[in-house]
Formats: sequence, structure tokens, C-alpha cells
Amino acid sequence: MAVNMDNVEQVLESELKIAKEEAELFVLLIFNGKLDNIKAARLLNWTVDNTDRVAKSLVNKGMIIDITKTEYESLHPRFAVTNRYRNRCVEDNMVFKKNLKVDNIGILLEGPYNDARTK
Repeated sequence: MAVNMDNVEQVLESELKIAKEEAELFVLLIFNGKLDNIKAARLLNWTVDNTDRVAKSLVNKGMIIDITKTEYESLHPRFAVTNRYRNRCVEDNMVFKKNLKVDNIGILLEGPYNDARTK
């Protein structure tokens, strides 16, 4: 399956072994830049507690950072997905090697990431 904007969340889930909610929040942060948990919860139609739980999971997976206790920002997509893929390889006892789908996720999300930070 080729990676495109229509299936990027699904590919994030399958290639990086992250939950659907984690993929949704990660993509939201890519497209919007830094968000606090209240605004992210509103945009995703989630509770603030759920948003915090998912964000903390992504912080632990090396995909986003917490700016403050309530504000989050994604890492650069190429760095974030490579971080997570490397950790997934360790978790699954796999050899870390080039993965074109993972590379393509980073390339695909790089434009929206840059656009959101140069508004």
C-alpha cells in the first residue's frame, strides 16, 4: 500500500505499531503545530484526559514532546517516525534497516509540518 494523505494514519498504525488515537493526535500536531490539550481535545472531539493520556504515550514513544504540562508539539516527522520505527524494531527483536513506507511517511508529512510552522 502506497502512503498518501488519505491513509497516512492507517500506515502509521501498521508500520509503527501505534494506536489509532496516537496516529490521529500525531497527525493533528503535524498539521497544526503546538497545541494545548484543551484545543487538541476539542479538535479531535475527545476528553482532555484522553488527549493527555494519548499525548503522554506519544512522548514516551519519542514522537512528540511536551512543551509544558498541557502543551504538546510533534518532532519533525522524519525524525519522529524514524525514532518510533527504531524503537519498534527493538521491541519486536527485528533488525533496524531501511523501510520505504516509514521513509515515505516522513517525506509526506514534512510539507504540512513546515507549513504549520511558517504561517
